Amino acid sequence: MTRYVSFPLALATALTLSLSACGGDDDKKDAGTPQTTPTPSSTPSTPAPASTSTVTVTRTAAELTKALLVLSDLPSGFSLEKDEADDGSKPFSSSSSRCKTLVKYLNAAEAPGSKASVSRTFSGGQEGPYIDYGLDSMGTSDEVADLRDSYADAVDSCTKITLRTEGSGNTSMKVEKITAPAYGTKPFAFRLTGTSGPKRGLEYTAAVTGVEDVILSVGVLASEGTELDPATEAAVTKARQVLKPA
Repeated sequence: MTRYVSFPLALATALTLSLSACGGDDDKKDAGTPQTTPTPSSTPSTPAPASTSTVTVTRTAAELTKALLVLSDLPSGFSLEKDEADDGSKPFSSSSSRCKTLVKYLNAAEAPGSKASVSRTFSGGQEGPYIDYGLDSMGTSDEVADLRDSYADAVDSCTKITLRTEGSGNTSMKVEKITAPAYGTKPFAFRLTGTSGPKRGLEYTAAVTGVEDVILSVGVLASEGTELDPATEAAVTKARQVLKPA
């Protein structure tokens, strides 16, 4: 693949930070710690602690940053990519109404509803892979479940989107759900593959999962096909070590 600095970083950032909390109730009942109804008693009892699914947790960007992987956590050969400011571009589009939600998510600069959001991108060289890690504090595990379900539903509803790259034209990209790395809470994953146009053959894979009240996302661009699973495992492991439950 030809190295276009702005393209892979813009794609990775868009996919990682474009989570939105709306809709998606199908699996919500399985997320978080279920609430229990105390057994009636004639004598006073100590109130049961609130479920972690409804406890609002305040996370700062500094706290989230500590939970991101750093260069020393990655295999040798990787380097840290310089952060790029959001330029307001909207590279994704579709003529299908079924893809409206996914396009909205992919073009978003940050997660609506997120209380704090951080990301970090690493590259394995001029030809990649590029691995992007993101953390979004949603306040509660219920909000995390809603966001995860909504994003998964958006992927399920759309089979193809268009990626516009400045100076290169449009690329048609296939959208498909893939088997998710089994880390975190209710993980799901998807793949975008260029099927025609200047970026034909380009592949982007992403995993989205929950860590308590935080959404964790991992994206791999120009993958060799083996990076997503270990990258997600490492990200979840560190996030759990740093982001203690409420």
